[in-house]
Amino acid sequence: MAKTSAAGILDKGNKVVATVDLRGVPAGTRGKVAVVNGLSWIRYWVRFDNGVAIGSINRTALATPAEWERRQAGGDPAEDGVVAAASSDDSSDDDVGGGVTVNGVMVPAKLIERAKAARARLAG
Repeated sequence: MAKTSAAGILDKGNKVVATVDLRGVPAGTRGKVAVVNGLSWIRYWVRFDNGVAIGSINRTALATPAEWERRQAGGDPAEDGVVAAASSDDSSDDDVGGGVTVNGVMVPAKLIERAKAARARLAG
């Protein structure tokens, strides 16, 4: 059985399943965790069975095979303990929808606007 650490953190070598469509990886594709990085926000590099390797994947986009089977059978994802732990990020209510994907990571529109404002401030 694959081991997981506290709060649903996966370890290097754990088998996982993509729970959402990622770039080049449809939901349900199996893979293996290659790298675990981060301190307060844990991200994963995963090599999927279809030959695609993606980095900086949040835990909410991954499930262990057992979690995936429970979800497919109609189980509640909150039972896995992943949704509650991952949703405690410091997202604020003033987030603007949209954004840009860079190297498989979504950059929120509000950060893009902040960068534009900073460049304008420095240029003028």
